[in-house]
Amino acid sequence: MDNTAIETYITQHANDFLEDLKGWLRIPSISTLPEAAADVRRAAEYAVEQLKQSGIEHAEIIQTKGHPLVYGEWLGASGQPTLLIYGHYDVQPVDPIELWESPPFEPTVRDGKLYSRGAADDKGQVMLVFKALETLKNVTGSLPINVKILIEGEEEAGGESIEHYVKTTPLSCDAAFICDTHMPNKETPALIYGLRGITYTEVEVQGAKQDLHSGSYGGVAPNPLHALAIIISRLKDADGHIHIPGLYDKVRKPTHEEKEFWHKDPLHINEAYLQEMGVTQLSGELEYPPLERTSARPTLEVHGITGGFVGEGAKTVIPAVATAKISLRLPPDLRSGEVFKLFEKAVKELAPAGVTVKVTNIHGGEGTLVERNTKPVQAAAAALEEVYGKAPAFMREGGSIPIAALFSEILQVPIVLMGFGLPDDNLHAPNEKYDLDQFYNGIRTVASFLQKMA
Repeated sequence: MDNTAIETYITQHANDFLEDLKGWLRIPSISTLPEAAADVRRAAEYAVEQLKQSGIEHAEIIQTKGHPLVYGEWLGASGQPTLLIYGHYDVQPVDPIELWESPPFEPTVRDGKLYSRGAADDKGQVMLVFKALETLKNVTGSLPINVKILIEGEEEAGGESIEHYVKTTPLSCDAAFICDTHMPNKETPALIYGLRGITYTEVEVQGAKQDLHSGSYGGVAPNPLHALAIIISRLKDADGHIHIPGLYDKVRKPTHEEKEFWHKDPLHINEAYLQEMGVTQLSGELEYPPLERTSARPTLEVHGITGGFVGEGAKTVIPAVATAKISLRLPPDLRSGEVFKLFEKAVKELAPAGVTVKVTNIHGGEGTLVERNTKPVQAAAAALEEVYGKAPAFMREGGSIPIAALFSEILQVPIVLMGFGLPDDNLHAPNEKYDLDQFYNGIRTVASFLQKMA
């Protein structure tokens, strides 16, 4: 393969690649907002057109009960393996909008970085895969291996449609590739071999049948906001220990190699955490190194609390209802459904007297550990080393990509978790960005990966 021709094509079409990505980012495909359904579909249609532009002959929208899937395939490499490629085109909400330095759906380049909601998670990463396919197809007239592409629009909303599709539709392949992870820094490529699962819940506390005046009822009325504060403080203490009976029973002990990597921290990730967050010390279970806490330990986080009066001025109300959004990240072997039952039981037992509590399981997904020594993973490692000039670090990641566990369970093929995001990309936060060097190096790496898979 003439890599010079590939590099020339990428260089000559760099601006076109970027404009195609910007066009996708302008579509506010927020899957959790019902009013954005039409935009989510527009983003799916855009992905189909990009696949066709990339030379994928069969590309279509697949209707579901929720947001549509996008499917494409090219099976013209006789005798070569088939790679299933996954990504998602839906994005997170943009609140708080006032913290964005530029409009979240008007992609803006500043200092070599592209700022927009979805730039890194996951439209930028999916687009670089599309452009790697386009590059190979246009330079060589074909692809080195067979590919099937499956892109979903509900990753940020639980992924029910793709789960049903994968469980009910034959997807024969030899390996699966997920481009939705990150590297520790621009100079150090990485392959992810472990992901955590998630249980996302809503806790609703009911007090009186209506809001009450604190002067008349203060001292005798149950306060749902205060009850929530009590429940949360009892669920997790100030040292980061989670007090849910049974939660830690199935946490897998790390290997000696993992423990050594986490304690030595050769990539200085602990220091990077402090700098990225702008804090002076890290919180959590101090008896475990930070790298273990962020990738292999259960966590419990409160994402929002609503209830009572939050407007300008004063209103002395005791609210009738208060709610909190709470999630747990779960290392492999902790099943989300089982953990939800433990969580629900603990919440109700920890609630103070005088209130009623309702716990809702909004969505969940499983964690996974993938085999590091498979041929597809080694091909990805070789491609990363070729582009970045050094062998990749093998790491566990604290985030959740439930489709990885689903692929592993249903398809039973090797999984490649290779992405090009960076720790400071502000995923799910204002001013999300994607480093354009990573975007173009990602195209080079994926093109090389496909060649080495052949």
